[in-house]
Amino acid sequence: MANVKLFSGSATEYLAEPIADFYGYGLSKWDLHRFSDGEMQPEILESVRGQFVFLIQSTFAPAENLLELLLMIDSVKRASGDYITAVIPYFGYARQDRKDKARVPISAKLIADILEAAGANRIMTMDFHADQIQGFFKIPVDHLQSDAIFIPVLEKMDLSNLVFASPDVGGVKRARKFASYFGCEMVICDKYRKKANEVAGMTVIGEVDGKNVMLVDDIVDTAGTLSKAAKALIDKGANSVSAMTTHAVLSGKAYDIIEESVLSELYVSDTIPLKRKSDKIKVISCAKIFAKAIRNTHEHRSISALFVGE
Repeated sequence: MANVKLFSGSATEYLAEPIADFYGYGLSKWDLHRFSDGEMQPEILESVRGQFVFLIQSTFAPAENLLELLLMIDSVKRASGDYITAVIPYFGYARQDRKDKARVPISAKLIADILEAAGANRIMTMDFHADQIQGFFKIPVDHLQSDAIFIPVLEKMDLSNLVFASPDVGGVKRARKFASYFGCEMVICDKYRKKANEVAGMTVIGEVDGKNVMLVDDIVDTAGTLSKAAKALIDKGANSVSAMTTHAVLSGKAYDIIEESVLSELYVSDTIPLKRKSDKIKVISCAKIFAKAIRNTHEHRSISALFVGE
């Protein structure tokens, strides 16, 4: 399609290629040069003057992925790209969205400021850790929702005796949306942390005896929360526990923890590539919804029309 350029950062080619395929327009060419000390220099290999440019790059670790995206934005801006959209399927540092104790940064706000300063005109992402992060930006944000990819999967399952659960109090809104859509009950797993990435205790609020439970969350990192929530639910009488989480960070011993847990299955999107395969982990692609969102953005059509229940 004329007047549109799609570029993929080096960390997200596995996802950008199917996005471009669904969009019906191939990825544009660029190159990433490195000096001998590792310093990066992106080079756009075709004209972007006056174009709608979409730069696709998740900003999971290492932080070089974010830096690469910023340099690509600057390259396009200095090459007279007309409108630059940073397509960030997984928005790193979103968990640090407030000051929950003294002398810590609000990292999500800082990243928002940096993206704007680099020259992004628009942000497109999926499932911020907290919806209010959209307010950190002075530019438009298209906040896609993973229920658009997970609900069709659930609709093909046997939903009898199903209960949705949030693994913590902060995810209640997300779990309630699934429960409301399917007319199911919802329970909450109230967790207590002594320090980051370490769950000290878990209490189930609600009735799960004899039920099949689906945990719903936005991020699975160490998998400690999910595994402890699943055990707490089984201990309270649940028949089975599965989970759906958008972003598969899966750091440290997460894969082993999932394999050893009582979880039957874990469904994740492909905003972050899996580091290794697991029989328990099922990947649901978000490429199609991003392709549709990119098209709607270029054609000035509604993004919310892509959301389930909108």
